[in-house]
Amino acid sequence: MGHLTMKKDFIVKTAKKLSFVVIAALIIYLIQFLTEKPPLFKDISGPEKVSVIQDSEPTPIQQFSTNLPSSLAILLTDTNSNWLPLAHGLKAIGIPFTITESTEEALQHNVVLVYPLISGKVLSRDALQSLRTYVHKGGTLLAVNVLGGGLGPVFGFKEVTPSFTRHYVNFQEEAKTMFSFHDSREASFRLGQPEKGNAIGSYGYNSLTSPPLAKFEDGTGAIIGRDFELGHAYAFGFDIGQLIHIGYSNRGESIARDYVNAYEPTIDIVLRLIRAIYLRDEPEAVLLGTVPFGKALTVLVTHDIDYSRSVKNALDYARLENQYGIPATYFLQTKFVKDYNDITFFNPENMKDISSLVDLGMEVGGHSVAHSRQFAQFPMGTGQETYPHYQPFVKNLESTSGGTILGELRVSKFLIECCTGEDQVVSFRPGVLSNPDTLPQALQATGYRFSSSVTANNSLTHLPFQLTTDRRSRSETPIFEFPVTIEDEESPPMDQRLGEALTLAEKISTYGGMFNILIHPDVLGEKIEFLKGFLNEWKDRAWFGSMQEFGSWWSVRNNIRLTSNIKGRQASLTLRFSDSINGLTLQAPATWRMVSVEPNTIKATQTDTIIVIESAHETLTINFDRSVSKKSIH
Repeated sequence: MGHLTMKKDFIVKTAKKLSFVVIAALIIYLIQFLTEKPPLFKDISGPEKVSVIQDSEPTPIQQFSTNLPSSLAILLTDTNSNWLPLAHGLKAIGIPFTITESTEEALQHNVVLVYPLISGKVLSRDALQSLRTYVHKGGTLLAVNVLGGGLGPVFGFKEVTPSFTRHYVNFQEEAKTMFSFHDSREASFRLGQPEKGNAIGSYGYNSLTSPPLAKFEDGTGAIIGRDFELGHAYAFGFDIGQLIHIGYSNRGESIARDYVNAYEPTIDIVLRLIRAIYLRDEPEAVLLGTVPFGKALTVLVTHDIDYSRSVKNALDYARLENQYGIPATYFLQTKFVKDYNDITFFNPENMKDISSLVDLGMEVGGHSVAHSRQFAQFPMGTGQETYPHYQPFVKNLESTSGGTILGELRVSKFLIECCTGEDQVVSFRPGVLSNPDTLPQALQATGYRFSSSVTANNSLTHLPFQLTTDRRSRSETPIFEFPVTIEDEESPPMDQRLGEALTLAEKISTYGGMFNILIHPDVLGEKIEFLKGFLNEWKDRAWFGSMQEFGSWWSVRNNIRLTSNIKGRQASLTLRFSDSINGLTLQAPATWRMVSVEPNTIKATQTDTIIVIESAHETLTINFDRSVSKKSIH
């Protein structure tokens, strides 16, 4: 009996276990049945083309060589350095430059920057002596991390001390005036967070011949300068290329004083200082402007449609922008799966409203499929993800299944292009600015050109910049980043922050920066009132455009090749373009007066030193008389 009872109990327990398995399998089947509904768009599938991540090769130094005699020369003393971010920063601020490893070649220029260090280990005795002679003969020498080579007297110091605990660079009063650093966040910037004890490495200059331009908090020289009878010498006590790299690689949270909605011009300060010295000491200096048509500020109005109610509301914003003649950018989540985040709203019923955005002159960009907070942790994917089979599912705030980086990019782009009739979607912003390091090459592989994936504060700059593979300083991509300046989710409500935003825009406009406004159209009211107020204040002084418009303009500007020919009173400046560009702005030397343009079908105007060129392409030559004094020319 005992044996039979045990056998019966075993059968009962086994049956219960099997029933649990059957029930669990049935639940899983029902979940799959409910979530894997027939596709919303039955007549489309794709994309067919596979997205392939290209093998990255180191960007060659020779790419940045130029024949422009008046350019800033970068004497590169170590190729295993952050010279590529430095090059991208100089391009952003508009300084023409050439990079060379030849001391002799560099010293043919009036202004030379030695990077990333000076010492007897990286420069020969003859090269070091040439640098000394160069300054005494009237050249301007800038250097980063002067650690040896007997050049201390040239820069005006006797000893240098390393440290990883210096967090602040504080400009002295004379330097604030000299470089127009009037705001408190221009007068002092950070190299790390004192409260966390982290900072980039620095070298403090001691026993100085002249007062420093800037000091570290321990009193040592952070930026020093010395004037000779003819020449000038300046030394930075921190790696400016590394600082730029930190910001451009989205790692500026270790330095930034705010995440967003505030002034954080750390990189811009360093670039402006170099630009000011270059303009002062290169009599034939030419700069590329940072804002189309010579305006004071670039403004991008951008919206994220990532909520069901936002689709209808977006039309109210678009109608307002259309009334002002402003093409804004609408980043659209292609949400065709109901999950934790929301119901589906990228569906046939909403296509009319979404297409109306295009009809009103707005750009529609990609904003992912899932809008997942875990996007930065997604695997890259195969590059073969297609609609309707690619169906990422947001389970909760901490978990998403089925998502890949390439899937989010290529499927959202494909759906927007198919359903709106847009030929090519080129701009992307990830949900919640979740930002994988591999995003630059993924964007390139899927056909995007422009990214707005970070904040200006975390990037330490209020200018666009070029992205690199894996966000490292080795290989550049053709993707450009346009960081967010102002967003709508922090307190207080947006209309109560209008005054602060206008003040911030004024600060950024002092050097031709960019102001990128992010507004979610989930509500109207205070957000649309903010937008009206901002547009009314800046509509005549700023250049407004979509990200695609400004991105196309910026990418052509970024690749312009300049050459000049100067003979006596005559000078000519030749520009070669990778594509057409409208509203290119140049700053010419004060004594240059424009007399003609070739071809003569291109319209160009000059006011003081500012030249605005309309509808240029391929090659353009501007001829000047260089004997007149500075005055207004129309």
